Amino acid sequence: MNSKRPFYFLIFLLAFLAFGALVGGGAMIISPSGELLRMPLSNLGSSPFRSFLIPGIILFLVLGLMPTIIIFALIKKPEKKFAEQFNFFRDMHWSWAYTIYIAFALIIWIQIEMVFLQTVHWLHTFYMFYSILIIFISLQPQVRSLFKK
Repeated sequence: MNSKRPFYFLIFLLAFLAFGALVGGGAMIISPSGELLRMPLSNLGSSPFRSFLIPGIILFLVLGLMPTIIIFALIKKPEKKFAEQFNFFRDMHWSWAYTIYIAFALIIWIQIEMVFLQTVHWLHTFYMFYSILIIFISLQPQVRSLFKK
């Protein structure tokens, strides 16, 4: 069995997350009324937002742009002192640690979304399990060994 398969799968998981968030967040930025995604503004009734602009920017940057940057960092393993300051796993490359962080960011995003919407959609469940899968694959020995310092 190819020992890099879990690594490639992790890259795929992050790319899928990034693509969806870039498209979804971008659509909310372009159309803050939600019309482009066919989401009524009434969905925001229990939230502090009156349009989808701010949630779209957050989605685009945090769950879209960040996983994209992490993918490149996982592949190239650049040394970045700034990123290293937030690495709580000192024995691992910062890009690996950030895969765990992005999975937790997804969990937080979904939890906040469910609170604001006051409902649970099947996609919430999907993305909760998706975030757990990212963590699980990141913790695989074949993946961890690639990022040990």
